[in-house]
Amino acid sequence: MLKRISADSTTKVVIVTLDHHLAGAVSRINSRLARSGVTLALHAASEWSTRPEMLQLCRDDIASAHVVIANMLFMEEHVNAVLPALQARREQLDALAVFMSAGEAIRLTRMGRFDMGAKQGGFMALLKKLKGSKSETASSGERQMAMLKRVPQILRFIPGPAQDVRAYFISMQYWLAGSEENVENLIRYLVARYVPGREALAHEPPRSYPDTGLYHPRAKNKVVEQASAMPKGAGQAGTVGLLLMRSYVLSQDTGHYDGVIAALEARGLAVLPAFATGLDARPAIRKFFMKDGKAAVDAVLSLTGFSLVGGPAYNDAKAAEDMLVELDVPYYAAQPVEFQSIESWEASERGLHPIEATMMVAVPEIDGAISPMVFGGRQEGAGGERPMAVHKERAALLAERVAKMVALRRTALRDRKVAVVLFNFPPNAGATGTAAFLAVYESLFNTLKAMQAQGYTVDVPADADALRRAILDGNSGNFGSDANVVARISADDHVRRERYLEEIEKQWGAAPGRKQTDGSHILVLGQRFGNVLVGIQPAFGYEGDPMRLLFERDFAPTHAFSAF
Repeated sequence: MLKRISADSTTKVVIVTLDHHLAGAVSRINSRLARSGVTLALHAASEWSTRPEMLQLCRDDIASAHVVIANMLFMEEHVNAVLPALQARREQLDALAVFMSAGEAIRLTRMGRFDMGAKQGGFMALLKKLKGSKSETASSGERQMAMLKRVPQILRFIPGPAQDVRAYFISMQYWLAGSEENVENLIRYLVARYVPGREALAHEPPRSYPDTGLYHPRAKNKVVEQASAMPKGAGQAGTVGLLLMRSYVLSQDTGHYDGVIAALEARGLAVLPAFATGLDARPAIRKFFMKDGKAAVDAVLSLTGFSLVGGPAYNDAKAAEDMLVELDVPYYAAQPVEFQSIESWEASERGLHPIEATMMVAVPEIDGAISPMVFGGRQEGAGGERPMAVHKERAALLAERVAKMVALRRTALRDRKVAVVLFNFPPNAGATGTAAFLAVYESLFNTLKAMQAQGYTVDVPADADALRRAILDGNSGNFGSDANVVARISADDHVRRERYLEEIEKQWGAAPGRKQTDGSHILVLGQRFGNVLVGIQPAFGYEGDPMRLLFERDFAPTHAFSAF
C-alpha cells in the first residue's frame, strides 16, 4: 500500500482502456475532481502502435498512480505492452480494478482483501453458480447484467473479503453504465474506499440506465425506451434499425452516429438507433427491430464496428447467424476508425490498420454482414476531448446504399432488374463463363429457372447450351467481338458521366479507348433475358499482364471496365 496521504495531497487515478470514447467526459470530470485533490488520466491502447510515446506516458502514469482502472485489454499486443507495468505496480497501488479484459489482466485485480489472482474461497464459488444455466431466450449479456445487479445485494451482509468483492461488482456497475456522472462517482467511490486519508470523499451510488434503449439526438433526454417516444419525421421510404455502442451514447460522444442518422433521414428513411449492454445486440434487435416474431425494419445497419454477438474480444458467429436468419433482412456493418484518426486514415495509403480490418470487417462478415464502409471516427486537433465525428461524404454514400437496398426490397419481384456478371479470366482466351470444376452455364440456367418460378420477369432459353450460344454468339459476328454486344455506350455519354475520366485517360488515352470499342462506342458484352442482364466481365488491363490492375499503385481501369 502507499503511505497514508495528507488531506492536501493529490490522489492520482489512471484509466487504461481500448479507445478514447471517454475522452470528453474525462476532460470535464477532471476539472471537478481537481477541487477535491484528485487527478484523472486516460490512456487508449488503440493509439500505442502508431504513437509509442503515448504508451510510455501510460506506463509512467501507472508508475505514479494510486488507483488504476483497466478495461478492454484483450488484444495480445495491448496486454503485453502494459502488463509488466501493472504487475510491477500492483502491490503498491491502493486499488487495481480490471474489467472485461484478457484473463491475465483481470487476474491482476486487487481491491482491499479481494485478490482476483489468489485461490478463491467459498463465496467466489457461489458467484459462479449465480450465473445460472444458459437458456435459448436469454443472451449472455442479459445473464451477466442480471448477475451483476444481484451479487452486491447478496454480499451486502457478508463480512470480511466479501465486502471487497461487492465493491468490485459495484465498480463494474458504475463502469458499464459509463455516463459522465457514473465515471466520476466510480473514481470518487474507489478513492474514498481504498486510498488512506480520502475516506470522506463524497460519491453517489451508480445511476441506472436502460440495458437496451433507443437513442436520437432530437429525443427527449436523447435516450428513450419505447419506439413510440422517438421523434416523428421521415419514414415514407422505409425503416432502418441502427445498432449503436451503449458506451458512446452514455458518454455523450455521438457525433459519428448523429451524422449517419441525419444522412439516412435525408433519404426519407425512418431510423431506430438501438443499443444493448453486454456487447450482445440480440436483446435490442428483438425488442426494437421485431414484432410478433417478424422483422419490423427493412434493413439493419450496425455502426458498432464489432461482431453482432460478443463485441471486439470474440464473436459467436453461430448465435449471430441464428439471429439474422430469424430477422431475415439485409445486415450492413459500417466502421468508425478508432485505432487512428479520421485525418490519418484519409491520408494513409494503407487505409485500415490490420487489426481494424480483422475486427471491424472480417469478423462481422463471418456473422453475415455486407458492404463494409468507414463512416466516421475520432478527430484530430479538437483539444483534449477528441470527439467522434461523422465523415459526411462516406455517411451520405452509406445512406444511399442502404436506401437503394430498402427500395429494392419494396419492389415487386416482377419489376426487379438483376445483373449477373460472368467470370472472364484470362480475357480473350475462350474463358468466358469458365471456372475450375464448376458448370457455370448449367448453374446460371438453373438460377434463371428458379427466379422465373419465384416471380421474376425472366426469359429463360430452352437449355444451358442455348443460354451459352445466346451469350457468346448472338451478334458477335457483326461487331467482331468475343461475345454478344448487349449495349453500346457512346464516347460522349461516357465522357459526360465518368467521374474519374482524367485518371483513366492518363493511363489509357482519350475515350473510348482501345478495349472493347468500335471506335466511337464502348461495347458492353453479354445478353439480356427479360429483366435479367447477364454481363461479361471486361478485361482488367494490359494484354499479357491482366493482373497488373490489382497490384500497381495509381493504376486505373480501362474505359470499358469503368463504363461496364
